[in-house]
Formats: sequence, structure tokens, C-alpha cells
Amino acid sequence: MNRWQRTFVVTGLPLVLCLAAFLKQPANPEPQPYHLVKINNRGDALAPWSGPWSCVCDTNTGLLWEVKTDDESIHDGLWTYSWYRKAETGFTTAAAIQDAMPLPAAGSQNLGDCYFEPDRCDTADLIRRTREQQLCAENNWRLPSATELRTLVYADSKAGQPAINTAFFPKTKRGDYWTADSGKPLQGIYQHLGSGAEAVSFVEGQQVTLPHRNAAFVRLVARNSKSCH
Repeated sequence: MNRWQRTFVVTGLPLVLCLAAFLKQPANPEPQPYHLVKINNRGDALAPWSGPWSCVCDTNTGLLWEVKTDDESIHDGLWTYSWYRKAETGFTTAAAIQDAMPLPAAGSQNLGDCYFEPDRCDTADLIRRTREQQLCAENNWRLPSATELRTLVYADSKAGQPAINTAFFPKTKRGDYWTADSGKPLQGIYQHLGSGAEAVSFVEGQQVTLPHRNAAFVRLVARNSKSCH
């Protein structure tokens, strides 16, 4: 065997074998799409890096969520609302049950803090206005159930940040957000008030019961949206 042949066997053959092994490796799978999708005010889906967006579709749950702003509109993240329900606003006995019967009026009117309307600042009025506005081309907005709202709790949030994915839900506050679940007995210093409604805290994601008169934040939701499948 010539010297150059021996050199090839010693140095070249391992390189050929390594190249063959590399070529046989399966290609990396395509990355799965993230389950949160930005939706603009017309109801169109946007790329993750695009904007502006007014809603977020969670493809895991099929729920379309309101996105808060800082423009002093009805969706401003600073505004708070007392919990109030009018039968005609579309509150139902169970958010996930279609054809559920409307519930009677309950709660406390106009005890929140809203810049946009000094005479009405409660959950029923926010629902009415958002439906009239047809935010993200939808008109079936409502309060979420506690179960629905807890799906937004983000365990990997940074210290000092609200427990939510702020890349998709900016202007979220570290505080309590109302749910549609009402009639829950109050405890502790609120016990004398009887019953209240459930809220989800986006400090650590826990569920709490608050008096209807308390001012808390709100994030509305829509199900069966044309822009969220």
C-alpha cells in the first residue's frame, strides 16, 4: 500500500463515515405555532412580531380575549369596575353552556373608576360598550368564568410583573380581574356583606371572592369567534 493510500485510510475514512452519519440524521421538525395569536380590530390574525393588535386568540381554548390599552379609551388598562349584571347584557348561568338562561340583575352599579364615562362604570356597561363597538369584529363579549380566566395565568412571569404573558397582553395590572362567577359567600372582613363575585389575581394567579361594590380590573372574552378557531 502506498503512503498516500495509507494516509487516506487513516485520515480520510473517518471523515467519510462522519459525513455519512450526519446526512442520515432526520431533519429538525418544524416548530409548532404558538397558541396565542394577535388579532387586529378588524378580526384579522397578525404575525407574532406585528401590531397593533386589539385582541388575542388562544388556539388552545378557542377563546378571544380583549387586550388592554393606555389611550384612555374604554379598554384602558387602568380603569376599574364594580361588578354589576343586567339580565339583558348576556350574562348566563354557565359561560361554557350554550343556550343558558339569562340571570336576573345583581351587583353594584357605577362604583368603579373610568375616565371615559363618569355616570356608568361597572362591568355591565363595559360589556355593552364593547359589543356596540364590535371590538375585533365581534359582538358577543362577556365576562369570563374563573376557569377561563385562569388559563391566562403565566407561571413564568418575571418578578414584579403580572402573572400573564405581557408580550401578548400588555398594560395588564398586578391586581384582581372580575369573572362572571357570582353568588359566592364572602369571608373575613367582607362576611357581613353576604355574597360577592369571583376574581382572579394576576399577582400570583390565585382566585379570590370580592364584594360586588369593589373596583377591580376586567378582561372581556368571546367564544365561537370567527377570528379564533
